[in-house]
Amino acid sequence: MSKKKIVFTGGGTVGHVTLNLILIPKFLKDGWEVHYIGDKHGIEHEQISKSGFNVTFHAIATGKLRRYFSWQNMLDVFKVGCGILQSMLIIAKIRPQALFSKGGFVSVPPVIAAKTLGVPVFVHESDLSMGLANKIAYKFATTMYTTFEQTESLVKAKHVGAITKVGNSSHSHQTEIDAIKEHFNPDLTTLLFIGGSAGARVFNDFITKIPEVTKQFNVINISGDKSLNNLTQNLYRVDYVTDLYQPLMDLADVVVTRGGSNTIFELVAMRKLHLIVPLGREASRGDQLENAAYFEKKGYASQLQEPELTLDTLNKKVAHLLSHREEYYQAMANSKEIKSQDEFYNLLTVDIAKATKGN
Repeated sequence: MSKKKIVFTGGGTVGHVTLNLILIPKFLKDGWEVHYIGDKHGIEHEQISKSGFNVTFHAIATGKLRRYFSWQNMLDVFKVGCGILQSMLIIAKIRPQALFSKGGFVSVPPVIAAKTLGVPVFVHESDLSMGLANKIAYKFATTMYTTFEQTESLVKAKHVGAITKVGNSSHSHQTEIDAIKEHFNPDLTTLLFIGGSAGARVFNDFITKIPEVTKQFNVINISGDKSLNNLTQNLYRVDYVTDLYQPLMDLADVVVTRGGSNTIFELVAMRKLHLIVPLGREASRGDQLENAAYFEKKGYASQLQEPELTLDTLNKKVAHLLSHREEYYQAMANSKEIKSQDEFYNLLTVDIAKATKGN
């Protein structure tokens, strides 16, 4: 029997790679040969290289898809066309059982190529409304898995809820945590700021330009910027964490985050009080605004618009979260929107088997 093979794609931001990094080791453990198609200059290549997983990475040309007129569109259409041809050659050579896409502009050529070659395409959409890349991908998908419930018109959509990586850490890192706590005031509330790959700068600048914040709170800042790494009185700044992620979350009383669905659903799974400061429409397509409004309506979190972020408004929002903590904890505990990694992996492999039956 020939070895089972799967191709992953997705990139541009960490959010378009995270789920792939959760699924890949599960496929490898079950004996699958795993390939990844992406941009060699993209975050997907960086993350796959860092992971150490036995994955073959294939680089293709990629262009950004825009909803507005730009002369750059002409060049990018050419790049997308080249990416489709490159993807067809790669997939035809690999002959995988399936392609799994997490979205982002780089995913469009592999999705189109896979469908053209008769390879089942499985797509995951994290947000309440689809981005342009996944709107295109949906047309070529065998199945689209969604975090949020979608309208009945999306007949190929299957609502699965959020798949989180909560609980992966098996290390206590007590020595590092104790060192941080020595610099923190036990009488102050501890805030953890996390902005993702694209949204951290506002939080970083806020903490840098308003030093009073560390007089009123202990601050953990996951910044994405190595130049900011520091541990001083009431402030711990680190660019990136892996095994230390969960211990830092445990240390925080309140998390201040952007509105990316991966992170905010993780916070629900962890039953963590959180304040969402979503990226606005000037910096995104508005998906984070929708996510934040949904979370506030569900009673999972509070939200604060970016232009309104000041020390005074932060104080008020944090005070509200803490004074109503039991209500937020209860709403998160009652959520039915979290799916375990193993549950989703089992669902995906069953759907792949159904799609390839008889091939």
